[in-house]
Amino acid sequence: MEDEKRLARSLALGLTAEGYAVDVVHDGLEGLHRAADGDYDLVVLDIMLPGMNGYRVCAALRAAGHDVPILMLTAKDGEYDEAEGLDTGADDYLTKPFSYVVLVARIKALLRRRGTAGPSPVHLLGPLKVDTAARRVFRDDAEVALTAKEFAVLEQFVRRPGEVVSKAEILEHVWDFAYDGDPNIVEVYVSALRRKLGAELIRTVRGAGYRLEAGR
Repeated sequence: MEDEKRLARSLALGLTAEGYAVDVVHDGLEGLHRAADGDYDLVVLDIMLPGMNGYRVCAALRAAGHDVPILMLTAKDGEYDEAEGLDTGADDYLTKPFSYVVLVARIKALLRRRGTAGPSPVHLLGPLKVDTAARRVFRDDAEVALTAKEFAVLEQFVRRPGEVVSKAEILEHVWDFAYDGDPNIVEVYVSALRRKLGAELIRTVRGAGYRLEAGR
């Protein structure tokens, strides 16, 4: 199982570097609870999970009415096959070993498909227009250039306008498990966003976190 954990950590680091917010869970039952309770755009689900295998997790999510896109990672030895994975409600599959480039392409394809069938990826918040699919930000129709990390932090606010988002939540979703440095790194990125987008848009809520005021 250590190889699987290393693979998961490696994939998470790569996807995080591209600007995605990534959560990693190594147990099937915990993964089911996290996916059922969270607001995720996509789930990458390995078949070989302790506690509850990937097929059962996928089937349980679908039975509960969750339509989040699911990309299954299947074994090479034929013990688990793509037909069974798709029968449980998966949207796509990849057989291990696979190319990271192919994985990212499949993820982007599923997210694009999700974008056309689901809610609009474009968020209008006061003077801001944030396109989470194209990962572009505009203020008063002028595009603002953000780094991948800056966009990932902004996305946490955009998904919860008017709500308080804590530093811990931002660290968990943007830096994830791989970050063990100074948690004040969040303040650095919030300061950068204020400088680029307007200081009045992100309010500090003392002792609690930050709140995006753009929608008001």
